[in-house]
Amino acid sequence: MNIWIIMILVMVLSFIVQQMLQSRFNKYSQVPISNGMTGAEVAQKMLADHGIYDVKVVPTNGMLTDHFNPQTKTVALSEGVYSSRSVAAAAVAAHECGHAVQHALGYAPLRMRSVLVPVVSFASNIVQWVLLAGVIFFQSFPGLLWFGIALFATTTLFSFITLPVEINASSRAITWLSNTGVTDYQTRPMAIDALKWAAYTYVIAAIGSLATLLYYIGLARSRD
Repeated sequence: MNIWIIMILVMVLSFIVQQMLQSRFNKYSQVPISNGMTGAEVAQKMLADHGIYDVKVVPTNGMLTDHFNPQTKTVALSEGVYSSRSVAAAAVAAHECGHAVQHALGYAPLRMRSVLVPVVSFASNIVQWVLLAGVIFFQSFPGLLWFGIALFATTTLFSFITLPVEINASSRAITWLSNTGVTDYQTRPMAIDALKWAAYTYVIAAIGSLATLLYYIGLARSRD
């Protein structure tokens, strides 16, 4: 019962955080940065300032679909960031470049997450089916449910490893934005606030994943 309460709370909090993130992004997208740089220009400058010249800044479709891809060496910026000259765009662009800096420096949590990517990709594709089959056929194949739990545990671990990666990228972004004057005393708190709410989405996702994992563990133990 306690796990169900936690899961319901997580869903409610996830909805609230997503709404707040969207609200903050929309609000700060209306606030221009003083130097008039676009998100793409902010990203290119941050990469250059860190001596990174083999990463390209490219546009991508969607909203808040920004990401850094270490395989293709690209920082992909969404439609509302790439050409925008706003505080929100600068913050998001710098955050994604923070991941590029982590990659260049061999940041340990990012390396750990990269190692887990193929495992988590495989687990995510089959884990729900394995868990379902494990519940249905538990009496005949009890190990199947525990195998599903092990698969789900890798996704939970991935969620928690992601937390320091995202928080560190935001910290690098805020420091660089301040030191270079891209944000000033008025816009710096806005950039911090935008990235704070983005970080909360990862915190809620990790807690939700852990709650779900504990639910399945409790379910398996109750059937032993």
